[in-house]
Amino acid sequence: MPKLTFKKNKYLILKNVLSDDFADFLYKYLLLKRQVAQTMFEQRAIPMGSTEWGYWDDSQVPNTFSSYGDMVMETLLVKLLPLMQKETNLKLYPNYAYLRIYKNGDILKRHKDRFSCQISTTLNLGGDSWPIYLSPKENVGIPDGKKITIISNAKGFKVDLKPGDMLIYRGMELEHWREPFEGENCAQVFLHYTDQKEKNAKENLFDSRPHLGLPNYFKTNRNDD
Repeated sequence: MPKLTFKKNKYLILKNVLSDDFADFLYKYLLLKRQVAQTMFEQRAIPMGSTEWGYWDDSQVPNTFSSYGDMVMETLLVKLLPLMQKETNLKLYPNYAYLRIYKNGDILKRHKDRFSCQISTTLNLGGDSWPIYLSPKENVGIPDGKKITIISNAKGFKVDLKPGDMLIYRGMELEHWREPFEGENCAQVFLHYTDQKEKNAKENLFDSRPHLGLPNYFKTNRNDD
């Protein structure tokens, strides 16, 4: 069976990148972070509009807990950098991590990503299953047991990740989306990188922040949020 490559298909599915125990640890960490953020906002321990603990005003998925630059997730961003470079055969700059805990009824509309998300991942950390769909520019080969099934780009194709599985994809080139979520919770972290050969890639390192782990208001260029 021919091996699917990131260069040819612009995406790659990696199974069991994280162990079950580690994925579950991160999932429980995110649930606790959401609970803490909610309590702190309700008790006015932190001002409304503060983003350090997360927020619920992401315009892409409103009223769903999201967090930019979480230190644990950005540690994972760096930890997985060697694997990302090996699987993509590219030298990459780490830019930022972004997480969401999706809730029942959420929809992620078709979209493409900005420059900082040129080479992206979505990594399932836990909760109920919720497939992501990709719509490449060309027909692609999808692994189906022991054979390769050719899927048209007309409807896109479904990628259903289990906790610890990761999808790598070219976020600026491939439309991606999720249909209405029928479960209760689904925690995903997005890890974003840029090809070092791209123009302005070095200037965009860490999503134009001084270093990883910082909130988005440390960005020197905030026009592409």
